[in-house]
Amino acid sequence: MLGKSSCLSLGPTGHQMSTPLELIFSDVLGYAPMLSSNGFCYFVIFIDAHTKFIWFYPSILKSDVFNVFHQFQVFVERQFSQKIKYVQTD
Repeated sequence: MLGKSSCLSLGPTGHQMSTPLELIFSDVLGYAPMLSSNGFCYFVIFIDAHTKFIWFYPSILKSDVFNVFHQFQVFVERQFSQKIKYVQTD
């Protein structure tokens, strides 16, 4: 089946980010079938569209995602000395 399937690739959109933190992609992964050694079963990732940096935050509860985002926001805005402009998530 896999050998006969085809996949359409996404072409370039022509829109490039010019500065860090202009666009951040985020996703919540979980519920993980196996807990981590510290009991984490959800994971939040943030990707900067300009630098392609990836930040990974473990979480025990899905309801903690807003607090995780706030921690991330404070951290990167201090690191880059500018504000996050847009966040895209599903």
